[in-house]
Amino acid sequence: MKIFDADATRAALPFEHLIPALRERFAQGCVVPPRHVHEVPVPGGEPFTSLIMPAWVPGRYYGVKTINIAPGNAARGLPGLHASYLLCDGSTGAPLAVIDGDVLTHRRTAAASALAAQWLAPEDAKHLLVVGAGQIARLLPEAYRCVRGIEQVSLWARDPGKAQALAEALRAQGLPVAAVTDLQAACAAADIVSCATLATEPIVHGAWLRPGTHLDLIGSFTPAMREADDDCFAGASIWVDTEEALQKSGELLEPMGRGVFRHEDVRGTLEMLSRGEVPGRTSAGERTVFKSVGTGLEDLAGAVLMQEP
Repeated sequence: MKIFDADATRAALPFEHLIPALRERFAQGCVVPPRHVHEVPVPGGEPFTSLIMPAWVPGRYYGVKTINIAPGNAARGLPGLHASYLLCDGSTGAPLAVIDGDVLTHRRTAAASALAAQWLAPEDAKHLLVVGAGQIARLLPEAYRCVRGIEQVSLWARDPGKAQALAEALRAQGLPVAAVTDLQAACAAADIVSCATLATEPIVHGAWLRPGTHLDLIGSFTPAMREADDDCFAGASIWVDTEEALQKSGELLEPMGRGVFRHEDVRGTLEMLSRGEVPGRTSAGERTVFKSVGTGLEDLAGAVLMQEP
């Protein structure tokens, strides 16, 4: 059985290979049951939540990711989230690899945004705005540069110090990144706006976006979270990674509840795009929105890529 720690997982999942692997897996499909959610009690302490996300290709591969979320870890000086992934043979159940789930999750999430951008972002997009300064935000410039000719990256975060520190780190890697403090002006100037935050109230406003902008929303994965206001969706072409996004993201549930758009207005999913069942962007002036919540299919695609480089 292979063991991939964080560094090995990172090295085994370059975006130029991971993005096509996601496209192939979305096109071919796999079995993705609903995730299991368990609250694990801690005697004398705060419980933590454990998510169990299985997926398999019948007869070939079976994989399962476990994510443990412990908000109380902040007081201990520990990360609040720990994930691990187990890849097994799909016929015998024999374990094949144990993979660092944090790195796998971060990289497949950024890759999914870049995959969507292949169809939804303007062909001539050169200016990317990243909203956020966390682990996924730091990967977005590299991922997007695999699918578009990005020449300028702006980076905004609630904490200007964190934005500046991340911009400096990315520039040291040779990426054209500059921290900005005026989010409204940055949104108006960007061709692509990609948000990866834990915001619970909208921070990006549709009135700030010009025609033709592609808006990528990563952060809202519960009904209580939002990164974009209702105006971001009004009049836009809306896409999701999977139908699950329409059931669990406050980003979509709230404006749908107010009649800003309907379920049937959503143009399609990554599966439909990858299979060529629907077109993506249809005009230069079309404003597009892509909302993702993640799926076990993406984890499995990454793990199989590591098994079959």
